[in-house]
Amino acid sequence: MKFPRSAGILLHISSLPGHLGIGDLGPSARDFAAFLYRSGQKIWQILPVCPPANGNSPYSSYSVFAGNADLISPEDMLSQNWGDPTVLKSLVHQFDPNPDSSQVDYAVAHQIREQFFIDAFQRASADLAKHDTLKDFCGENAYWLDEFSLFEAIGRVCGNFEWTQWPKDLSTRDAAAINAFRKQHVEAIRFSQFQQFIFDQQWRSLKQQCNQLGIKIYGDLPIFVDHQSADVWANQSQFQLDATGQPEFVAGVPPDYFSETGQKWGNPLYRWDVMEADGFRWWNQRFQRSLSQFDIIRVDHFRGFEAFWEIPADAADATQGRWVSGPGEKPFRAAESQFGSLPIVAEDLGLITAEVNALRTALDFPTMRVMQFGFGSEDNNFHRPQFYPEHCFAYSGTHDNETILGWYNQQLEISDETTLRLLKEALQQNPESSQAIHLQLVQAVLNSQANTAIIPMQDYLGLGNEARMNLPATAAGNWAWKLVEQDHWQDLAPVIREMTNRAER
Repeated sequence: MKFPRSAGILLHISSLPGHLGIGDLGPSARDFAAFLYRSGQKIWQILPVCPPANGNSPYSSYSVFAGNADLISPEDMLSQNWGDPTVLKSLVHQFDPNPDSSQVDYAVAHQIREQFFIDAFQRASADLAKHDTLKDFCGENAYWLDEFSLFEAIGRVCGNFEWTQWPKDLSTRDAAAINAFRKQHVEAIRFSQFQQFIFDQQWRSLKQQCNQLGIKIYGDLPIFVDHQSADVWANQSQFQLDATGQPEFVAGVPPDYFSETGQKWGNPLYRWDVMEADGFRWWNQRFQRSLSQFDIIRVDHFRGFEAFWEIPADAADATQGRWVSGPGEKPFRAAESQFGSLPIVAEDLGLITAEVNALRTALDFPTMRVMQFGFGSEDNNFHRPQFYPEHCFAYSGTHDNETILGWYNQQLEISDETTLRLLKEALQQNPESSQAIHLQLVQAVLNSQANTAIIPMQDYLGLGNEARMNLPATAAGNWAWKLVEQDHWQDLAPVIREMTNRAER
């Protein structure tokens, strides 16, 4: 699919200003949508919005279909008559979140919302069975919600989501045990459905506002899922698991730019032959859900559809892996036959071969180009802005990179003369040399031939690596940066609009 010339900003929901520990789908999200409109932006890119399983990472989730309840706005719940304002006020007093912190406080954010949801659910419980909108939501989303709400309820009762540690009849999905649990724990299952209903209401309200302003939501679809998830538990035959339910092989990548020993992600690998045999049913459901939530979809680790790095589950690191052929076009063609043309962007970063490029070209998905990767070699101009093709999504950096200012300062310290010369040549493409250096770098991406340019919010703000979102191959300290009013981000709207207009976007 071809995309029109436009620009957008990358900022995850959790990074929005928020006085309850984390950015959420409430007033600050609507404020940011209005800011994008004033800035002349047509796209808002976010990270996955699923409930995190490990390390607060949006790429580690116990369901790829469900919404993260910690992104729900309690304030908006009150405006819809869900919950008691005195309860919320008491929780805020009890946990005392710092609204001026530039770091997400995941623990406080979760505690406030969890207790508020429980109270709101208990107050509404008697009426929920008669709530038509909730019943419609549960019916329309039964294809994923039934299994997810059951999984979450069992996890709450058992005290963990490690489903292989549950009683055997539940972990192996014995029909009699599952039916008995459903009957015994109706309220626990309904509570899970209630949270997802509220998330869906708030999400659709935000998306409607964005679309009315001419802004598309650009979401993220990770290729792999967590072992500790409703997805694997409910579809065990479609994953490479042993007799105990543990992964035989796991996903990752070989040594690369980010790590000398590669990355062992730990996600179980698919049984692609089983998936093909049922017409890629589960993948069609994933695309169905993503298409209902997002206007554009970034398929993370696209190269895994051509070939994936298979690592023995007991290996010490990713160096012991090997490349194994993936399903190629088949899952996408199956989705196209059901949903039509797919608004997909291929995340094709890392070790990309001619075969991966051929697959992407056959599917007509735009590639990704990242400025920070463009200056390591004079002979390789793939990521250098003045050489971008039209059919691509161009970035100053992604959520996995340094901020553009942090990266630039590093180049001044460590780079050789060739790299600095190439960087100077790229900046000379921009006649506005009076701009601050971070804006010059951003303008180089905007001025490129790429049909779509996406800039992380940190790069417009000119923040250093203290505002970095993620450092790959590290387990702690990631996903925590949050925008605060002290950043004076609202004042940037006319600057961003002028830069966008200059680039004819």
